[in-house]
Amino acid sequence: MNHSGRSWMPALSILLCFALVLTGCSSKSNDSQADSASIQASLEESRDKAASSQAKARSEAASKARAQSESEAAAKASSQAAASRAQADQANPAASSISLDQIPPYSGQPYTVINGNNPFFDPNELTADSFQHYFDLDSLGRATLAYGSIGQDIMPTGKRGDISSVHPSGWHQHEYSFIKDGQMVYNRSHLIAYSLAGQNANPKNLITGTRYFNATGMEPFESQVRDYVKETGNHVMYRVTPMYSGNDLVARGVLMEAESVEDKGEGIKFCVFVYNVQPGVSIDYATGYTQADGTQGDGGSNTAASTAPAAPAAPVPAQPDEPSSFTPAPDAAPAPSQNAGQVESYVLNTHTKKFHRPDCASVEEMSPANRQDVQNTRQDLISQGYSPCKRCNP
Repeated sequence: MNHSGRSWMPALSILLCFALVLTGCSSKSNDSQADSASIQASLEESRDKAASSQAKARSEAASKARAQSESEAAAKASSQAAASRAQADQANPAASSISLDQIPPYSGQPYTVINGNNPFFDPNELTADSFQHYFDLDSLGRATLAYGSIGQDIMPTGKRGDISSVHPSGWHQHEYSFIKDGQMVYNRSHLIAYSLAGQNANPKNLITGTRYFNATGMEPFESQVRDYVKETGNHVMYRVTPMYSGNDLVARGVLMEAESVEDKGEGIKFCVFVYNVQPGVSIDYATGYTQADGTQGDGGSNTAASTAPAAPAAPVPAQPDEPSSFTPAPDAAPAPSQNAGQVESYVLNTHTKKFHRPDCASVEEMSPANRQDVQNTRQDLISQGYSPCKRCNP
């Protein structure tokens, strides 16, 4: 009996040892799994931190890039503004060479000669390459400067478009019965005429100008340039500068400068100030409102105030005609016919309502559709609403 009990004791010991070994392995396995989960969690936390750090770095880099871009854009804008101002000063030395204080008062003539009729161009500015440039409106919405080299290649080939959508600074239109050709006091006056550069409704090229200023003052000089360029194929440096008093919305006039390039001013050269006045009308240049001054017949008023300075009265000369052959600056025209009641041969322009001598240079450029040859008296044609050509003065 004792011998049997001793016989199974070794087997029992072996079983117990085996059980202990299994238990230890299981414990180590569980510990290993726990360690693996901990490591995985740590790795994921590290990845999250790295991703967050990268995102933050990208955000900071993007903010820095935006700030740099905005700074560069501001610097560029500032540089461009400075360059524009410098360009304006360079393109318009007359602005610092002459002021309104140096302009003689209006005395009945539509313009006055400035600087001995010599424009203020620098010799390096004269170029036979056609171009046109219009400077920005100022803070009051006023046109400031138009500048270019006028050549045939930038002249328009079609009719001028509608410009009624543009209201230049100081635009307060009014009708007066004594103003010819439409009776309206104001025109939308081009700094560089449409016929020279083809600009239509460009606000940078339009100012509020009287009918007298536009048709009697500026147009004859524009015609000189247009005719010269068409006939010679040469170029004309051309600059028109409105001149304002303080913060006035309406210019007191414009400085017109021109010089032919290829012949060094032999064909065209002038420097004149054209007065922005209308005989019979006083203008409040600060606002653009007008009223009749009583010197030209009946007329209304479109201003509540009556303190606007009155322009000196002057006879309204005959209005300039359509483009004609190149001539020097406006001078004395041929004497009109002595006998206004004598029947003579005339050529009518039914579009402009002008009548001409048959040998007038304007007749050659007249559209056949607008031409009408008549035998009539000067007095009768005027009574029909036609006015004599300023060039040939029939």
